[in-house]
Amino acid sequence: MPITSSAKKAMRQTKTRNVKNVKQRNAYKAAIKSYKKLVIAQKPDDAQKQLSLAYKALDKAAKTNVISKNKAARTKSRISKLIAKK
Repeated sequence: MPITSSAKKAMRQTKTRNVKNVKQRNAYKAAIKSYKKLVIAQKPDDAQKQLSLAYKALDKAAKTNVISKNKAARTKSRISKLIAKK
C-alpha cells in the first residue's frame, strides 16, 4: 500500500484510467466482432454500417493511446479487406 499522499493519488488515478482504458478496449473489440459476424452472415449493408462504427471505436482508442496509431491503421486495413473478399 502507498504511504505518501502523492503515491495514494497516483494509485487512484491509475485505477480510474485502467477502468476507462478497459472500457474502450472492450468497445473496439466488440465492434470488430459484430462486424465480422455480419460479414460472415453476408449482410453487406449492415456490415458497412458496422464497419464505420468499428473505425470510430478504433480511432478513439488510438487517439487516447489505448492502442497505437499503427495498430489502429493495421486493424482497419484488415477488417476492410474482409468485406471486399465476400
